[in-house]
Amino acid sequence: MNALLTGDTVAEWPVWSTTARVVVTEPAALADARALVEAELAAVDRACSRFRPDSELAAAERAGEEVEVSELLADLVTAALEAARRTDGDVDPTLGDALAYLGYDRDLALVEADGPAIPVWVRPAPGWRRIRLDGRRLTVPRGVRVDLGATAKAWTADRCARLAAGALGTGVLVELGGDLATAGAGPAGGWRIFVRDRPGDPACVVAVPSGAAMATSSTTGRSWRRGGRLLHHVLDPRTCQPAPRVWRSVTVVADRCVDANTWTTAALVRGDAAPVWLAGLGVPARLVDQSGRVHVLGGWPEES
Repeated sequence: MNALLTGDTVAEWPVWSTTARVVVTEPAALADARALVEAELAAVDRACSRFRPDSELAAAERAGEEVEVSELLADLVTAALEAARRTDGDVDPTLGDALAYLGYDRDLALVEADGPAIPVWVRPAPGWRRIRLDGRRLTVPRGVRVDLGATAKAWTADRCARLAAGALGTGVLVELGGDLATAGAGPAGGWRIFVRDRPGDPACVVAVPSGAAMATSSTTGRSWRRGGRLLHHVLDPRTCQPAPRVWRSVTVVADRCVDANTWTTAALVRGDAAPVWLAGLGVPARLVDQSGRVHVLGGWPEES
């Protein structure tokens, strides 16, 4: 979780089993900024929630053939396919059925924290290349369930920050459960961000310039048990099983939140290989291992 340390006006509310937070540099713009973000979140939910049978994405899955979709859903799917391409498939949007099988078949707030054992079913995900998108013409093959959780929240944070700053003429920070985007003229010295995934984890405060984004992915935050087995929501597409818990959390700073979250999700999937891979990308990153030791690389901002 990334919480803001600032004296600027803040609004926050629960959404998608997490917290939405909006911060503006012009207090008079707060109410309008929140209303804009709430409207965008509702639109994204209607477009691609895998927990809503009436979502546009669910309708496309039921069709099992090429259908014309909204520009919003096309943009969300484009972001997911781009993340898959850039990570060689480590971030795969065709894990919806695997997540449901493991018990994450509804909003996390409604998922039983503990339940009976389920058989371990190791198999590869259907694969992101099976999804076809040509402009607004989308094909999801029959039997494939799409989950855009690895990119949609971060993409929405980017979109909301950009729209609010442009419409309201204010510096704005939008955070959706650890996915954080900024736009407009920010505070002097940058946005000060409190970085910590879970209570008890190592924490720090960093400053990021306006226009920058940050994302944290975790193997501890969204978790549940089945038959005493601890599961979490970041799956390895090669096995459809939770990625090994090499890292408690990974945080990355990037120009776009959707990019930052792409790298953090893939880093959890890559496990021990993540530091070398992230270093090759040249992105500022902070990794917390299972012992609580912090590893920083790529010019991670100075901590205070």
